[in-house]
Amino acid sequence: MSIYAISDLHLSFGVNKPMNIFGKIWDNYEETIKENWLKTVTDDDTVIIPGDISWAMTLNESVKDFEYIDKLPGKKIILRGNHDYYFSTKTKMNNFFNNHGFKNFYVLHNNAYEVENYIICGTRGWGKTENNTLDQDNKIIAREENRLTNSLKEGKKIQDELMQKGIKKDIIVALHFPPFISNFINIMEEYNVKKCIYGHLHGYGHSLVKEGTINNIEYIMVGCDYTGFKLIKIG
Repeated sequence: MSIYAISDLHLSFGVNKPMNIFGKIWDNYEETIKENWLKTVTDDDTVIIPGDISWAMTLNESVKDFEYIDKLPGKKIILRGNHDYYFSTKTKMNNFFNNHGFKNFYVLHNNAYEVENYIICGTRGWGKTENNTLDQDNKIIAREENRLTNSLKEGKKIQDELMQKGIKKDIIVALHFPPFISNFINIMEEYNVKKCIYGHLHGYGHSLVKEGTINNIEYIMVGCDYTGFKLIKIG
């Protein structure tokens, strides 16, 4: 029973948004992901998908994309990326999954999940140049920092309850955006996070990837085109 991660699937079975316009690396990538997933993941495993799951603009347009994921083994913890425009609230996502009979999807939003030997927390995060105005970006960053704090508070509560039983479980944070701006790292260090996974970066953006252990937190980039469309084992 393991924990894997893969980000930025950018599925487009319900809309016309072929990814190979961004390079031949994306040719038949859906089949490559499926093959790697089936070789790696069992029904007892968990896969974290930290954002940019579908190009769909609405939940109706995303149905075929989530059908694709639903047919793959394992429990799926998902969070919102900057291109997941269909993604509104946790309640609406859970209702969508229930209405379509999609099982084993868990939405990460102001909450935390205990999985195997870890506690999974996270939020979307943000970058400093996503909007036309710095003021707007700063407002979103502050909101995302608050959501990360809320998630980590919930994770710490679970962690403390387990510690009272003599059970120690470390915290993993999943973000869509890299955390190397503003106060995201400080917040994670405050809650003694052990691992942080992220995605978002593509193409030339891979030159900005930071991995390895920094101040006792291990950072892992799990964007699918960065990993060769392979799932990365994180626990």
